[in-house]
Amino acid sequence: MTTPLPADAETLFARLRDSLKDALGVSCNGLAQGGADAPKGEGAASAGAEDAPAFIGIHTGGAWLAARLHAELGLSSPLGFLSSAFYRDDVQARGLSMRMQPTRIDFDVNGRDIVLVDDILHTGRTIRAALNEIFDYGRPARVRLAVLIDRGERELPVQPDHVGTRLVLQPGEKLALSQRTNGMFELRVETVQA
Repeated sequence: MTTPLPADAETLFARLRDSLKDALGVSCNGLAQGGADAPKGEGAASAGAEDAPAFIGIHTGGAWLAARLHAELGLSSPLGFLSSAFYRDDVQARGLSMRMQPTRIDFDVNGRDIVLVDDILHTGRTIRAALNEIFDYGRPARVRLAVLIDRGERELPVQPDHVGTRLVLQPGEKLALSQRTNGMFELRVETVQA
């Protein structure tokens, strides 16, 4: 029997967006909550692109999520994308995808707060690889992790700061996120072929 999803992908996306919105102190148009005289929260996006955290999405699902989160939160801070493929410790076992997307981080990461975005957190190996790549670009002040789904079963000590939901799958199952042409997300549980 296939593990049921706790909610559809759009509901999970809204939870993740709202968690980030609250943490960054922004409304969904990028303005500070509470008006112009409201105190600025930690990492608030309202102070301008220099003070707001940059978003970096991990290809492919994390890149889709990061781009949409960045747009819906109305942030003017930088947005980048990375492929962790060359930094993975299991690249020889997994191989490289023919559809691999290039890394694009066109801003200085030194001293900047970063929100690293991925679709599904499982073992922690992709996040470790992504952090290695980010640190090749410079030394950020802080990196927060935002994921749509946390599957648990970690092999490395990696925990998300913002999460849409937590979900444990049955052995032989995996999650697949897709994005329709209208930008909406779909999520499904698939059976892994042995």
